Amino acid sequence: MMNKRFKIAWLVVLLLATGTQTLAASEKLKVHGIFRSNMVLQRDKPITIWGWAPAGTDVKVAFGKLNATGKAAGDKGRWEVVFKAQGANAKGQTITVQAGDQTIKMDNILVGDIWVMNGQSNMAFALKAVYQAPFEASMAHLPLMRQIRINSYAESEHVETDLEDKDLNGKDTDKNWKVITPETAMEMGAIGFFFGSRIQRSLQIPIGIIDNSRGGASLESLVPRHKFKEHPEAAEYLKWVDKRNAEFSEADFLKAQMDKWKLADERYKKQIAEDKAKGVTRNRRKPRKPDGSIRSWSVPGRSPSDAASCYNGMFGVFKGLNIKGVAFHQGFNNAMMNTSCKPKFYRILMKLMVDGWREDFGDPKLPAAVIGFCAGGKAQTRLNFEELGFSTAAYIREAQRLGLADVKNPENTAFIPSYDQKIPQLHTKKKKELGLRTARWALKTVYGKEDISWESAKLLSAVVEGDKMLLTFDTAVFPDDMGSEIEGFSIADKSGNYYIANAVAKKVKERDQRNKQILVSSPLVKEPVSVRYAWARSPMGNLKVEGKPWQPLHNFRTDKLDFTPEVKHTDPDGRTKNNEAIKKMSTQAKANLARRLESETQEKK
Repeated sequence: MMNKRFKIAWLVVLLLATGTQTLAASEKLKVHGIFRSNMVLQRDKPITIWGWAPAGTDVKVAFGKLNATGKAAGDKGRWEVVFKAQGANAKGQTITVQAGDQTIKMDNILVGDIWVMNGQSNMAFALKAVYQAPFEASMAHLPLMRQIRINSYAESEHVETDLEDKDLNGKDTDKNWKVITPETAMEMGAIGFFFGSRIQRSLQIPIGIIDNSRGGASLESLVPRHKFKEHPEAAEYLKWVDKRNAEFSEADFLKAQMDKWKLADERYKKQIAEDKAKGVTRNRRKPRKPDGSIRSWSVPGRSPSDAASCYNGMFGVFKGLNIKGVAFHQGFNNAMMNTSCKPKFYRILMKLMVDGWREDFGDPKLPAAVIGFCAGGKAQTRLNFEELGFSTAAYIREAQRLGLADVKNPENTAFIPSYDQKIPQLHTKKKKELGLRTARWALKTVYGKEDISWESAKLLSAVVEGDKMLLTFDTAVFPDDMGSEIEGFSIADKSGNYYIANAVAKKVKERDQRNKQILVSSPLVKEPVSVRYAWARSPMGNLKVEGKPWQPLHNFRTDKLDFTPEVKHTDPDGRTKNNEAIKKMSTQAKANLARRLESETQEKK
């Protein structure tokens, strides 16, 4: 009975949705949902405005003193107008769209730079939930800064073309872009607020922030769908996702949920009856009856773990709008032990994603900053160093950096480390530094402010010197307090067993060469072959580029050892294979820790 009712209800919903789409295409004037009052339009690039109207209708668009006319074409009646590029303009203007006797009006439109904040929950994490929120929000009187949020659950298995009110600004009934005030700032994604507010104050032009991060999103879901065909592994994966989607039956899924509930409910009632017969009272949880809804996680292809789903409904949905750049922060859902850690595949997807942004938004040099996977959970110390050095997170950070480097456009891309902002939580509250680092990069490299400091360091070589490894960098690297011992290095011989290492800067006479070379060693490694640095989820590691606290040296390694034999999504035995490999490697890491601690104990005797 439930299954029959569901089928009827679903048919009604489908017919209503189809009717609404037909109305929008044939009877009603519509502007794409990204265009709303208070928004910022991108400066110095052509301004494209589009929407839908009855086919054949002339659509007149006025933007300030500019006017243009487009014609609704095709079976969906899509229209488009393009205005020539405009310079930054902090004076509010009006956009008026007319078709026949229908008019749409949007007020307080500014021209400046639009930045997109993309990724998962640590990017979406609101200012109100992080450290220093009240202090920062108290200064957020920023009439030239605007923000709009695209909701989670707007993801889709299809490439979407429009945003509806339900897709925007959470449960807030005001679906326009938000002018940033102390109140509205608290609801913004924290990284986007810190980044955007510093950019706006520095440049003194309008800044628009589009926050389209999705909590729980895997990288697979954030890559433009059309890019998967460009790499054989990605193409194979997409084919697998599409097959699962085609085979999925919502009716069968709901029936299975109902059947499961019935069994649980019968068991619950039996337990209550038994408790009553025994004269005892227990606090038992009553099973929740399915309400007929299906979470996106349960639908193959729509799940935020699956190919392009979040991009389809939350980013690519507004392609055609010119933007200035993208800041990206993600990683946790691709760094789960035993299930999702596929560093080599991640590296492939990272390049495809950035390339796809640039294609869809018509800018082959679109600036892109990747904020490295954050540091949460248990911190690495001398007492657990080797054990926590067995880490998925370190491999994903490396894949993020190398995948971005594969784009081969260092002038307009940046990998921004964040591992030094530690806190023992999944969602770290230390977002301010990440926003400020991204702003520093943008101000120096995107906007050309040479007096702003943002640099990176490159490892030039790693060579054996007796029982030590000598690392040479192109830039000085040292702790920002100048007095600390260097932390965070591990070293291994050909066995591949890594131990915590001693590290000291090599003494040189030339002032300009100081702190560019580091000697790494361990009494447990007599014939070293490789080193690692900051190699854990929440690692030790205190080196800073030129000793500046906002410029941590990125994690790296000189070996080529895989995390585990990397299995594909399509491998039905992949989880089992990973589990078996992980157990062996984890056991070895614990053994390495025990050996090192025992050795240190013996030395003290």
